[in-house]
Amino acid sequence: MSTDSSAAPSAQTAPSASASASASTSTSASTPPSQDGSLNGAVVLITGANGGLGREFVSQALARGAVKVYATARNPQDWDDARVVPLALDVTSEADIASVAAAAQDTTIVINNAGVSPKDDDALTTPLDAVRRQFEVNVYGPLAINRAFAPILGANGGGAFIQVHSALSWASMPAHGAYGATKAALWSLSNVLRIQLAEQGTRVLGLHFGYTDTPMTNGIDSPKNDPADIVRAALDGLDQGAFEVTADDTARRVKSALSSPPEVLYPFLVK
Repeated sequence: MSTDSSAAPSAQTAPSASASASASTSTSASTPPSQDGSLNGAVVLITGANGGLGREFVSQALARGAVKVYATARNPQDWDDARVVPLALDVTSEADIASVAAAAQDTTIVINNAGVSPKDDDALTTPLDAVRRQFEVNVYGPLAINRAFAPILGANGGGAFIQVHSALSWASMPAHGAYGATKAALWSLSNVLRIQLAEQGTRVLGLHFGYTDTPMTNGIDSPKNDPADIVRAALDGLDQGAFEVTADDTARRVKSALSSPPEVLYPFLVK
């Protein structure tokens, strides 16, 4: 099932780092002078639109001036707003992706939000078929969306992709073994897509954050972000021309430790 990509470690449970970026800094990128990420007048397509983050993306995109939002999900819901167009989309289905791309030729911003995170996700014991399923939904699905919509965005002036990553793109936890691997893979793909799509004026923005209060994190006993805050940070970053948004302290702290030795992120390795 495709849902929001919102499972990641909280500030209390994430691997620790020796340095932390300022808590007031929510984006980390230079501003490309020729790329306008404004949502005012935009046509936005959102995957996983039924979930906690997805619904926030729909609501906040409209509040910022989007004239139309394609709200996609495997089982699309009805929306009490004529500006919202529900479309059926399983991101692992080539036929679904082709159908949605044909119906949404006016899209200018794509938010790659759909994802799965099973409760039992031990890298050593989770059945490989379940691991493969996560890669299908969390990596190959978003990449297929990128491929289908890159020419559409290019034809419509450039636009932008928002790729919903995770703090687990940069740090691993046994409880989220395969999920973290999928987010690391998507992060790497987003980096190369950013380079390849720059020439046509399409910006690729990566969004990283920790545990957030959505259905995906039900049952996890840990402090969680408000989804409205995460989406606000992402869309602020889009408006500001950012290439990357680290939307909470967890993501900022983990990223700050990336150039450090492994024992900085994982101090329990040192006995």
